[in-house]
Amino acid sequence: MTEHSLRLGVNIDHVATVRNARGGAYPDPLRAALAAQTAGADGITAHLREDRRHISDTDIDRLMESLTVPLNFEMAATDEMQAIALRHKPHAVCIVPEKREERTTEGGLEVAREENRLAHFIAPLREAGCRVSIFIAADKRQIDAAHRIGAEVIELHTGAYCDAFADGRIEEHQKEFESLREMSAYAHSLGLEVHAGHGLTYDTVAPIAAFPEVKELNIGHFLIGESIFLGLQPAIAEMRRLMDQARNG
Repeated sequence: MTEHSLRLGVNIDHVATVRNARGGAYPDPLRAALAAQTAGADGITAHLREDRRHISDTDIDRLMESLTVPLNFEMAATDEMQAIALRHKPHAVCIVPEKREERTTEGGLEVAREENRLAHFIAPLREAGCRVSIFIAADKRQIDAAHRIGAEVIELHTGAYCDAFADGRIEEHQKEFESLREMSAYAHSLGLEVHAGHGLTYDTVAPIAAFPEVKELNIGHFLIGESIFLGLQPAIAEMRRLMDQARNG
């Protein structure tokens, strides 16, 4: 695997969504993960939800057994998910907010209001050797709180930036871009590793990929959707090309 200055994590949750819509074993998220690995993904992201709406416990077992790139296990801050992560000890654990009724992860984690609970929650994960990431909005208060509780990594939520672009809200899009740029630099200055993700497409990835402080982008839904038209490996390869082009000038 080539060492990239900007890593691409591919989220394979929605392959499981398609599988679960019909039942059975097809399409197989592990097959998608292995194809993503071949196409240039530096890691695989999978979100095991409380209601198991897409990724299953068996999927996590198989991914851990088969991948040669790191697995980033997205999860809510619950005792059940902590126990699963401690059993598997994936390379990285990203703590995200989760509401049963939401279709996807909406908004960043509210770290500042739950500092004490989250600090105690992530301590055993860090002790087990998992890199702990916190999925948050580009907000100084949340970044400071993530730093205080001992997270090594933050992942900045790019959803509002992408939504404003898609809706043609130019001023809001620019405002969100500036927040992401400023908070990437601020988090980096604290010694946090900076990742970003949520809603990124071919049209929105380059400006974020160009931030020198950002070390990893996690992209899923768009790539799985685009693979219907291009195939999974070409869709990922194009995202990898756009990221590298933006990063390397």
